[in-house]
Amino acid sequence: MKPYENIAELIANLEAEIAALTKDIATLKEQPQSFNEQVIFKYIDTCSTGKTKDFVRSLGVKSERGSFFSSGDVSKLIKDGADDISPELLAIARKVASMKNKHGKHR
Repeated sequence: MKPYENIAELIANLEAEIAALTKDIATLKEQPQSFNEQVIFKYIDTCSTGKTKDFVRSLGVKSERGSFFSSGDVSKLIKDGADDISPELLAIARKVASMKNKHGKHR
């Protein structure tokens, strides 16, 4: 919870958190619009670059280099993004990655 000066500010902070969570939920309810979004959704679902890499490999998709898709490719996609990934979805994936990096496996 964010620090606050009074009840009104606390209420405003909590309402802002609710609005942000509602927006994230709406984003996660949408269907992927591209292959890269499908990869990002899988990462958010599993919270694992390794499991996401295995998913992509199971589809027979190779990396831009022409080799097997790697965990590093997943990490790069999350870090650098792509034109066909919604900024909101990418922000959620980065939050998941940040939570995992700060607190270890969060599930």
